Amino acid sequence: MPVYDVTVPMHAGMPLWPGDPPFSLEFVRTIAESGVANNSRMAFSSHTGTHIDAPLHFIDGGARVGQIPPEALVGPCVLVDVGDVDLITPEVLEGLDLAGRERILFRTRNSAWITERFDEAFVAFSAVAAAYLVELGPMLIGIDAPSLDPRHTPGHPAHMAILGSGTIKGAVEWLALAGLETGNYYLFCGPLRAVGAEGTPCRVFLVRP
Repeated sequence: MPVYDVTVPMHAGMPLWPGDPPFSLEFVRTIAESGVANNSRMAFSSHTGTHIDAPLHFIDGGARVGQIPPEALVGPCVLVDVGDVDLITPEVLEGLDLAGRERILFRTRNSAWITERFDEAFVAFSAVAAAYLVELGPMLIGIDAPSLDPRHTPGHPAHMAILGSGTIKGAVEWLALAGLETGNYYLFCGPLRAVGAEGTPCRVFLVRP
């Protein structure tokens, strides 16, 4: 049973959202020095690499990461490829088999570079596509983009629609989906249990049935 890790590796120099603090890892104790154990300290943004947005990220008073139901994070999912489009529109979504799906992962041309760099021209959802997606009623969505909204979109309508829906419990961004076959998988998404956080990095696995 194949298991795929679709998490962007976290390391010094990894691609980041502009303005976010760099990822760092520093050993504060070593076996050589202490004779006991190696211990390290890490620093990063809550939206570094593959991460989940909880509703609180854009909705004041919204649910935090720890309040996302576990059943939204684990279960059957479908991976779809939107093709070579500049923007995910309702017309793109209508051409995909999404009805009744509880967890949906979207692959775009972002997958060609998402682990290597930040590209301002990344593909994301239009406002109308986000509203269409909410109507479909999944519990969780994911995408190989740094954001649900295209860069510099005023008002962040995709975030507002999806995270404010009440039905979509969270959105996973910056997934590494290159090379995978489309179709059905079993999803395991593990956010950090950081009390009060609006988002955290995740480790995400897909299991092929």
